[in-house]
Formats: sequence, C-alpha cells, structure tokens
Amino acid sequence: MTQKTYNTGTGALIFIICLSASLVPFMGSALNLALPYINSDLSLDAVMSGWVPTSYMLSTAILQIPCARIADMIGRRKVFIWGVIVLTLFSVLSGFASTGTSLIIYRFLAGVGSAMMFGTSTAILTSSVPAEKRGKALGMVAAAVYFSLAAGPFIGGILTQYFNWHSIFFVSAALSLIVAVGGIVIIKDDWKEEGKSTFDTVGAILFALALSSLIYGFSELPHVSGFIFIGIGIVVILYFAVYEKKQEFPVFNIRVFLGNRVFRLSSLSALINYSATFAISFMLSLYLQYVRGLSPRDAGLILIVQSVASLKSGSLSDKMSATFLATLGMGIIAVGLVGLCFITETTNLYYLGGILILLGLGFGIFSSPNTNIIMSSVEKKHYGLASATMGTMRLTGQAFSMGIAIMAISIMIGNVRMSPALSSQFIGSMRITFVICLVLCLFGVYASSARDRKKKDV
Repeated sequence: MTQKTYNTGTGALIFIICLSASLVPFMGSALNLALPYINSDLSLDAVMSGWVPTSYMLSTAILQIPCARIADMIGRRKVFIWGVIVLTLFSVLSGFASTGTSLIIYRFLAGVGSAMMFGTSTAILTSSVPAEKRGKALGMVAAAVYFSLAAGPFIGGILTQYFNWHSIFFVSAALSLIVAVGGIVIIKDDWKEEGKSTFDTVGAILFALALSSLIYGFSELPHVSGFIFIGIGIVVILYFAVYEKKQEFPVFNIRVFLGNRVFRLSSLSALINYSATFAISFMLSLYLQYVRGLSPRDAGLILIVQSVASLKSGSLSDKMSATFLATLGMGIIAVGLVGLCFITETTNLYYLGGILILLGLGFGIFSSPNTNIIMSSVEKKHYGLASATMGTMRLTGQAFSMGIAIMAISIMIGNVRMSPALSSQFIGSMRITFVICLVLCLFGVYASSARDRKKKDV
C-alpha cells in the first residue's frame, strides 16, 4: 500500500468518524434551542422538558459497553453501521412525534443506535491510525464534536425559527444516513476477536439496572425516591463489579479497569468533566430565551462563540504531557463556571460571550488529550472496551449533568410550565446547577492531575 493510498483511506475514515461523532452534540445543542417551542407544542412542564435530552443519554449510557462487547464478538464494523441505521430511523420518527411521551420514547430508542455507534467508533479509529498520529486524529474528532456543539445552537435556532423544531430531527437523520453509506463504503475491516466467547447477559442487565437507578435517582433529588434509587444503584453497581471479576467473558472487563491506574483515573476525569459541563448549554439556552427574551436564532448566535481549540490540543498531546493539558483544560472550565455563577437577569451579553469563549477553550484543551490517554493506556485487544468505557463515561456524565439541572429546576420551579414570569426562580436554579458543576470540576482537576503522582504515565 502506498503512502498516498494510506493517507487517502485514513482521511476518508477520519471524516466518517468525525461526522458520526458530531451527530449527538449537534442534535443536543440544536435541540436545546428548540425546547421552548417543543414545550409549548407538546405541553411539557419544566421537569418533563429535561427528559427529552436525558432519555436519549440514558439509553446510550447503559448500552454502550454491552454493545462494545457484542462488537468485539461479531465485528465493530457491523455494529457501527447498524447503529447508525437505527439512529437514522428513530431520528425520523422523533421528527414526526406528536406527544411528549412519544418523543421521549423515540429519543430513548435513538439512543440504542447511538450506543452501537459510539461503542465502536473510537475503537475503529484507534485501530486504523498509527500511534504517533493518534493524538492528532483524536483531536480532529474532538474538534468536530466541539464545532458541532458551537454550530448546533445557531443552526438549531435558524431551523426552529424559520421552519419548526421537527426539522432538526430530519436534518440529523440526513447526516446519519450519510454516515451509514460512508461506513458501508469506507470501513473495510471488522476487528472482531478470535476464538469463541459468550455474551454476559446477566452482567449487561446488572449494568443497565445500576446506571438507570443512579441516573433516574439523581434527577429525582431532593425527593426521598431519589435517594432510594441512588442507594439501589450503588448496591447494584458494587455487586456488578464483584460478579464481573468472576466471569470468563465479562461484558465489562473490570480487571482492566481496576488494574490500570491511568485508565481508571482518566475515565473518572471524563465522567466528572461531562457531569460538570453538559448542563451549561441546556440552562443557557433557556436563560437566553425565557429570561432575556431572545429568539432562537439570536440565542444561537451567542452560544456559537464557544472556541474550538481541540484540534490544536490533540496535536499537542502527541508532543506534550497529555495529563498536563487535560488538567489545564479542566482548570479553565472551573474558572468559567465561577463566572457563570454571577449571571443575573441583566448581565451584559458581552460578559456572557467572554465566559463562553473561556469554557470552549477549556473543553477543547481537556477532551482530545484525555481521550488519547485513555486509548493509549490499554493494549490493542482492549480498544473496544476503552472506547465504550470512554463513551459511557461521557454519556453518563451528561445524564448526571442533566440530572443536576432537573433537580435544580424541580427545587426552584417544580412541575409547572416555564415562562418569563418565572425568571427569578430560573436564575436561582441556574446558580444551584453551576455551583454544583463547579465543585465537580474542582474534583476533576484533582483526579486528572493524580495520574502522574506515582509515575509518568504519559
């Protein structure tokens, strides 16, 4: 194979992976701008509104690791392509949803396809790119993620304002279809394990029950039921860990997780980072429209100012300490969250724009180096596990972040329809959310820096 052919094939693969990686953040950030219109059309209260994005993240989080295990058995290419097809189908159905319940169900089922796709995509990329270029490739994927996060609000605002919120799902379905066709044509290898193995059905069920209980319980706080579900989730996750250690073919190789300090702490850093950041765009999109009275288009123009620094930071992680970069990024996010805690009903929008630029810089500097650390800390045979673990941490963190936001809204507003008349209560829920996220981010700085305490791993 010539160098030119290799570069062309790898470039096409990276493009498909980048496009697939951008689907979820684009949908999430675009949908945030449409939530006021969805709430109005489907008569959703403030708490149920939060379950429109959360239902999707819940199913993706609980199924990513089981899907990755299935992919190791039957082939990552097959699972990736079928996942994109499932995502495309239920994105279309979401666009036709006429009730809040049906929309939440379709979003949950779309998450099944997303779990199949994201449980394999990073593993496919890591298996295809040489180690010395892996950081740059992962940085390109991270850049695509944060570009879609930045462009999503603007595009979502335009689509919502000039067409309707249904169009966001149809555009996402069209992009998913391109990924499906591209995956069929470009991805040639299946990367499945040799030899016979069995699927750990009991482990998969335990994992799903544990994460579901934890995420649902967190969204129910401070009610007693919330603490009960969290308690159940903790008990089940501990039993799951003990059970998996005894399995010959576990759905989640707990030995790799417990025995690899860098992998464990890097995964924890990713969980904390997404827990501390995902709710930001959700809360700010509601703030800009309900409190400041902006149109979806204008709100999107403000949210788009987030800086996309991840491509450069991905290249730097091949030359500099990825641990240092990831810790620095987390620290920058913490500073941005401090600034968000002081937002009021009359805050200067230039101030908000400056904070968003700072947050975008932190997102970019953290993400691709941390991803590089995770994927480089395991043997090639464990790439599927590492990819799925990373994706699960991301989606679980995002779901926890939404749980924080739903909890804060429940405390300050309750189960009523959002309106400008509730501006002061909503500002209060924003402050609660951002303070909790700040505390989490400070823990994340510690977890990220702790990777180099005993030895230089990167």
